[in-house]
Amino acid sequence: MLLTLVIVYLLVTIAIGLWAAKRVKNTTDFAIAGRHLPLYMIVTTTFATWFGSETVLGIPAKFIEGGLNGVVEDPFGAGTCLILVGLFFAGKLYRMTLLTISDYYRERYGRAVEVMCSLIIMLSYLGWVSAQVTALGLVFNLLSGGVVSIPVGMTIGVVSILAYTLFGGMWSVAVTDFIQMIILVLGLAIIAMFAGNMAGGAGKVIDLAMSRDLFKFWPEPSWHDIVFFFAAAITMMLGSIPQQDVFQRVMSANSVKAATRGPVIGGAAYILFAAVPMFLVASALIIMPEQTATLLKEDPQKVLPTLVLEKMPFVMQVLFFGALLSAIKSTASATLLAPSVTFTENIWRQFRPAGSDRENLRTMRITVLLFSAAVLAYAIRMQGTSIYELVSGAYQVPLVGAFVPLVFGLYWNRGTTQGAIAAVVLGIGVWLLGLAMPWGAVFPAQLAGVLASMAGMVVGSLAPQWLANVRTPHRPLAIEPA
Repeated sequence: MLLTLVIVYLLVTIAIGLWAAKRVKNTTDFAIAGRHLPLYMIVTTTFATWFGSETVLGIPAKFIEGGLNGVVEDPFGAGTCLILVGLFFAGKLYRMTLLTISDYYRERYGRAVEVMCSLIIMLSYLGWVSAQVTALGLVFNLLSGGVVSIPVGMTIGVVSILAYTLFGGMWSVAVTDFIQMIILVLGLAIIAMFAGNMAGGAGKVIDLAMSRDLFKFWPEPSWHDIVFFFAAAITMMLGSIPQQDVFQRVMSANSVKAATRGPVIGGAAYILFAAVPMFLVASALIIMPEQTATLLKEDPQKVLPTLVLEKMPFVMQVLFFGALLSAIKSTASATLLAPSVTFTENIWRQFRPAGSDRENLRTMRITVLLFSAAVLAYAIRMQGTSIYELVSGAYQVPLVGAFVPLVFGLYWNRGTTQGAIAAVVLGIGVWLLGLAMPWGAVFPAQLAGVLASMAGMVVGSLAPQWLANVRTPHRPLAIEPA
């Protein structure tokens, strides 16, 4: 019965998404909803993009293992990212009327940097979308009692999301996000109250968390702990800024006010509401202590689904899985769309510059289909990797490769194309060395990559000017006699 209701829910969201797809007439409608979304929809769609499978399944598992210190990357870093976007980036980018974030790199640095950063951004989505697909496979596997395997569940989930994203683009994503976020917030809030009562009251849950030192946020006062804490914090906080899905929400707004305030409100709401799944998993330690202890050793991501399926009434099960699917589908649809639009606008158009808008729209849809197939294959290949780690790893790529050129381009007038290329090459190169070499265990690879990228940007931009000054020595002015 529960699986039947889940399938009905999927069909309803597909129908809503296809209804919204009627608004799509051109590439601007498909990519950024024609720049028509009001503030409340920018808030819900930014919140929805971040509130995915890792928030409901991954963050609670990491919270129980390491407390708030273990989830500094997400939700704290991720939510702060949206706030930073609204405060420092949205206004500047919105006024440029661009279609993709990679368009900015082309306007500021030229084609070479545009292509390099586009490839970096597209690559980063592989892990993030795979995390959502993995969660979909897990949901169908649990609901069917193991009859539906995880790979088959992944396939069903991808097809259900693809059904409306392929046709409606950002319009379908925004409309379905709005509805799914209502279901998500109400569903998880009701379940949290029910779980708190089952555990003997919210006070008991909080006391348990305090006794386990789960509210400890700051690292130990040692160089190793501090530097790795900082690196984890900036991974999503800064690495998510040069991302097409965030940029799409900014550019989809109907005004500068909506573009700047929407991400700030959405980011703050995300940090606050991400505490609900953490509260739920802490409740599970009281409601089913032995089973929770076993699941934490085997697969922590199954704690919440097991709590709901085995300890809660049918109504709560419907609410939970409706909320979970809303979280997964909203994030997955956004992250399927973003790299596809980037590929068409910033890679494919290099080869077909004279293509019509209708041809570009068709190419975007074909790319969505192909990227979905690639993500599904990758998710099946990476089966067994935790959802939280899939998301975390995805953001290191744009952090070390695309973040510095974006920030320096907007806020440093002396930045040049040579500097941007040096920033990308050094950032990626040092990061890869950190992952492969033993020193990566002493100093975090992503932080080393960011520092190298900054050095490359500054030296690469200023060195040609210094050399020019050296080669052209100062000549004293000739003074004519009076």
